[in-house]
Parts: sequence; C-alpha cells; structure tokens
Amino acid sequence: MNGDDKIAASDDCAVLVELPLGDAAPDFSLEKAVCSHGLFMMSPNHWDPHSKTFRRPLRLDADGDETSRVVHVSHPPDSAHVLHVRVIGTRVLTTQQQQFLLPLNFQSQVRRMLRLSEEENRRIVEFHELHQEAKQRGFGRMFRSPTLFEDVIKCILLCNCQWSRTLGMAQALCELQAELQHPSNEVHIFAPNTPAGKESKRNSVARKCSKKLGKKYTEDIAAVEDIETNINNSEILNFSDETEKLSTTLISTHVPMSQPSEGTKDHLGPTIGNFPSPKELATLDEGFLARRCGLGYRARRVINFAREIVQGRFQLSDLECVSCGTVSISNYENLSEKLRVMEGFGPYTCANVLMCVGYYHVVPSDSETIRHLKQVHAKRSTIETVQSDVEDIYGKYAPFQFLAFWSEIWQFYEERFGNLSQLSPTDYKLITAANMRPKKRMGSKRKLSVVDEV
Repeated sequence: MNGDDKIAASDDCAVLVELPLGDAAPDFSLEKAVCSHGLFMMSPNHWDPHSKTFRRPLRLDADGDETSRVVHVSHPPDSAHVLHVRVIGTRVLTTQQQQFLLPLNFQSQVRRMLRLSEEENRRIVEFHELHQEAKQRGFGRMFRSPTLFEDVIKCILLCNCQWSRTLGMAQALCELQAELQHPSNEVHIFAPNTPAGKESKRNSVARKCSKKLGKKYTEDIAAVEDIETNINNSEILNFSDETEKLSTTLISTHVPMSQPSEGTKDHLGPTIGNFPSPKELATLDEGFLARRCGLGYRARRVINFAREIVQGRFQLSDLECVSCGTVSISNYENLSEKLRVMEGFGPYTCANVLMCVGYYHVVPSDSETIRHLKQVHAKRSTIETVQSDVEDIYGKYAPFQFLAFWSEIWQFYEERFGNLSQLSPTDYKLITAANMRPKKRMGSKRKLSVVDEV
C-alpha cells in the first residue's frame, strides 16, 4: 500500500481502543494530565479545549518509521474508568501494531505520555501526601512524549532560547518529517552529501515542496474531521488487564466523535507529520537541518544524538530503568553522567531529560527558575546560589522537589494567563519571561484567546 492508498483509506474508517485507567481512574483527569507541562504545547501535540481531546500522530510499528496515524485520546464522561484512543485512517491493527501502541509495560506510547503505570500512580499518591494543595488541584501527573527520544530532543530545544522559538523549532521538525515521508523527485536535498554551494538554490525548491505538502496535509485533516462527524466502520479493541491481550470486535454502527473547535484546524494542518525518529534525523546534513528548522548550533547536537541511537552506542532503555522501580540518587548520578559525556547535555538539559524519565528530586535551574524565586519567594538567586535556594524552599517535599516547584510555577502561569488548557494554540508563544514581569497598572492580567466552553 502506497502513501496515497493510506490517505484514501482515512475517509471512512477508524479503530477505537478502550484503555483502562486501573488504579488511576478515581482521580484521573485527561485535561490535567495533558496540560501540565509546556511539552503539551510543542508539535505535533495538540490539545483541543472545546472537546477536551488530545491529538497527535503515533507510530504503529517499532521499526516502521513510515507508519504513523493520527490518534485521538479522550475521556468519555460516561466511561470514567477507560480512555478512548481512536486510530484514524485504518480498519484494522495488526497484532504487532497493537502491542507497540498499547503494550502492558512502560514502552506504551499512550501510557507513557500520561504516565499511566503502577509506579507513577504510587509516586503521585506519595507526593500528594506531602503536598495537599497539589492534591486538591489535581496536579502531579506530568505530561511527556510518547518516546524518550522525542523528550530528549525537545529538552535540547528548550535550552538557551525564547519559548516562541522552541515552539517554532518543534513545529519545523514535524513539517520536515512529513516531507521526508512523502518524497518527490525534488526532495533529495536531505542527504548529508548535499554540496554546500548548491544549498541556496535547493532551499528554494524545499520551500516550494513544503508549501505543496502543507496544502496536502490540510486536505488530509479535512478528511479526518469528516470521520469525526460520521464513522460507519469502526473497530473497537477492548484492552484487558486480566488477559494481557487486546481482543477485537468489528462493528458497523454510527460512532459519534468530538468535533474540533474553531481555530484548531490551521494549527494541525502543517504539523500533521510526526516528530522525527532517530533514523530520520541521523541521515540529515547538519547545515541543512540548522537552516530548514531554525535549529542553529542545536542541529549538530540533535543529529549526533540520533546517530548515537541508530548506531547502538547509546541505549535509551538504560535511562528508562526508573519505570522498573529503581529510582535512587545514585542511579540519577550514573544516568546523568552517561548523558553529560555527549555534546550539549549540561546540568539543565540532563535534569529535564531525567525528570521526563521520572526523577523528581532535581529542579532544572535556569533564568526562569531564578525569575520565579525572585517574584514568588523574594529570593535574589544567582546561577551559583539557585540550587541551594531551591533546596531551602522545596527540600521538605523530597523526593518530589520538582513536582512541588512545577506545581507552584504552573499555578503562577495560570494566575497570569488564565487556565492554560483553555488557551488557543496561537497564544502559546506569549508565555514568555517578558510577559511574566509584574505590571505597574491595575487590571494588568494579559488577555489571551481561549476557546469558550460550550
């Protein structure tokens, strides 16, 4: 089946997977689980405030980078103990695809994003015992990416730049991934052997190709939205914790699906591509990636890390051991050392990566941390003193210092900008340090676009 065949199949079919929440069900909120960290704002993630649905492409095969489908995750009010995961554009999932999408371990993409594991559930309970205010607000489940590789690259994008640029780089990488998976005779400039002297001319070709692909994917999204209005062929997969298997039942019925709110369609159009895989990034030319996606010096770090993964010199599974219940300070130091031997992995990036894995005792410290301590705690920290100041304030929440810090800073963001889960994606870029500064006039809370509740 070629790419056009896959797209054509998307106008009348979807697979519905019911994912049990298990012990997390009583207090679980999809909205709070997703809208808990800036990672949810970065492409290809998309939160629709109107329908309270999370959307993004996911890979359905461990080794098949080309096999991505748009997946919608929702929490139906009449089924509090399960999540609905709709895989758009396919009538059937193979056994291998089922296992890769929803296996009974930490590698599950949906479970990983929402931290749905026994270990994470236990730690959230322990954190809430120390931090009653966070418990009352339902805060504690930190959103992350479906893969650790994506988390690592996004942590690199967070470093030493404004938030708006971080968002732009992530979106550009997803647009590039779409181009890589739909090549034409024009798109041969991605290989490392591109002559430097011809880069300018070929960049213009790439831009033309990008525009064509942007139009193509806007049409694809329109097809996906038609599915949401009326699906006549939907396969329901019931995920059973008891049998540890996915049982499938093909039904022929009308399956109502949530409609996207106004203002979300344009956001999804050009970013329908998935986040690039290690294989896709490892073959790129550093100069091309720097210019095409605006990564600058980060392009070298991104490509080098991707090549470390592809060539087997770095095992991401070594970092994921936290999911097996092996969280300890000594393990943290060992894993941090493994990361820091690579270019571009300083203390801030390492702390963010290991937070994504599940180490919550270290607060990544940068200018934003210093700003927050000054505005909220009247601490005049410096880069030399910030770690000790952080420990003075949040040490009582050990080993969950980061969760306590982030609960506080997220609440501060919402006091400044309103409920972040209700923001229009076009306003994500406005959450900057400049807009965090105290205003001199009354009624200074910045008004951002939100999607009205219906």
